[in-house]
Amino acid sequence: QVVVPEEVFFTVAAAGILENLLILIAVVRNKNLHLPMYFFICSLAISDMLGSLYKTLENIFIILCKMGYLTRHGDFEKKLDDAMDSMFILSLLGSIFSLLAIAADRYITIFYALRYHNIMTLRRALVILAIIWMFCAGSSIAIALFSYEAATVIPFTILFPLMMFFILCLYVHMFILARSHAKKIASLPTSTVQQRTNMRGAITLTIFLGVFLCCWAPFVLHILLARFCPHNPYCACYMSIFHVNGTLIMCNAVIDPMIFAFRSPELRSTFKKMFHC
Repeated sequence: QVVVPEEVFFTVAAAGILENLLILIAVVRNKNLHLPMYFFICSLAISDMLGSLYKTLENIFIILCKMGYLTRHGDFEKKLDDAMDSMFILSLLGSIFSLLAIAADRYITIFYALRYHNIMTLRRALVILAIIWMFCAGSSIAIALFSYEAATVIPFTILFPLMMFFILCLYVHMFILARSHAKKIASLPTSTVQQRTNMRGAITLTIFLGVFLCCWAPFVLHILLARFCPHNPYCACYMSIFHVNGTLIMCNAVIDPMIFAFRSPELRSTFKKMFHC
């Protein structure tokens, strides 16, 4: 097993939780950020926090097991394990659907710019988020309870590449049509500035997606290998870096807020005001 030092593990986890908490506080405090796009970003931040919290608690329980305070096969420990699995799945599903919501929001912003505020109202965005999190919560509980069934594991693992493929298709369509769409609205006042802003948001989302795939895909692959070929020597070799893959999940929670702060002038301004009281 390739073991990540506990000091590194907890430092990365704490940084991820604090950074995403700052994002949530900034959006709540600044009324100019009370927009559908930033609410979807808050949803992604919550998912990242859950991922860091999951790995932190899991590591604490492993330490307690090694110290003899917990047994690995007791009823209480089984319930803890199910709760931890549910939190992990909730974090993964929440991230996927939050990214999908952000992608859809960027798509509407670019191609229906003049009707955006009528299509994506604040109330509609909140309803979408409520549906997303209710679905994710229900799915995470069901998958955690029946994770030993192949019929449960297969749809869950298929969902990850399927949703990523759908988002990528949305991107391809978005960028192919963006240039021709820009020409159509070029004669409108401030259209150039608005189009540049919209494309900046699309590029930011592309960075989110790339970071998400790099950080989560190795762990999802680990789940597949552990379920379908646990005794294969090649699979066992890959599964020996389990702790590294877990650390990558927490790195995602650290990197996302940095992208928010770097790409959003409004968030940078809010952070400065917060730090200067």
